[in-house]
Amino acid sequence: MELLATNVCFDGEHRRYRHSSATLQCDMEFAVFLPPSALGEEGKPAPVLYWLSGLTCTDQNFMQKAGAQKLAARLGLAIVCPDTSPRGVDLPGEHDSYDFGSGAGFYVNATEQPWAPHYRMYDYVVKELPQLVENELPLSGERSVSGHSMGGHGALICALKNPGYYKSVSAFAPIANPMACPWGQKAFKGYLGDDQSKWEAWDATRLIPTAKERLPLLVDQGTADEFLETQLNPETLADVCEKFHHHINLRMHRGYDHSYFFIASFIDDHLNHHARALGLA
Repeated sequence: MELLATNVCFDGEHRRYRHSSATLQCDMEFAVFLPPSALGEEGKPAPVLYWLSGLTCTDQNFMQKAGAQKLAARLGLAIVCPDTSPRGVDLPGEHDSYDFGSGAGFYVNATEQPWAPHYRMYDYVVKELPQLVENELPLSGERSVSGHSMGGHGALICALKNPGYYKSVSAFAPIANPMACPWGQKAFKGYLGDDQSKWEAWDATRLIPTAKERLPLLVDQGTADEFLETQLNPETLADVCEKFHHHINLRMHRGYDHSYFFIASFIDDHLNHHARALGLA
């Protein structure tokens, strides 16, 4: 882990690191917020919220725009923000569109060429990155996961596919049923191939019926979100949760859009949701 930058923030530290990822076969950058309670000789290892960002984002969007650090510092909660795709591998067509390739890893493990050797963001965010940061930083090993849009989809599938690994899960405007929307169909076809039966392992609505752990889902969605009708499908997720008795708190917020203004407005609710599950509140 190479430290790229550090900023004091609410008596904690925001740090950016670079490391060589064996999973993705490239160098990756990520951000960490460490609360003041985890720093210094008397510091106590902190539980961590893994935040997964959306299309076109990097590790920096959430840290700079969400306004999460003040409450996280008070709660004693660390935050880890990975990037959203491999970087620097320069595959053919990787940079041609905003919703596939660079900045659009979709938190799956690609099986199609030329993506398969590098686009394994699921293994990266579930396995490699947590192992790295929990070994090297003052983190307790207690985890929660959240995210926005593509990252909301990522948070949901990470929790549903790994019973016992996370204490809680939440999402802002997640791509809740990617098999049924243009963003998801494009990504899944490119990364996973034409066989849609292989897509089901990466779609929250298809994972709910057989979930072995039923963590309550906190999902916030704005009614003025420009992608609500065409890409996000929160009602489909709510319907399958109701059918299979999986608790979901789907909150529709009148007038809010898809931006970080929306996330900043309700991030404290999500931090408190995770803090309760992690024993911090």
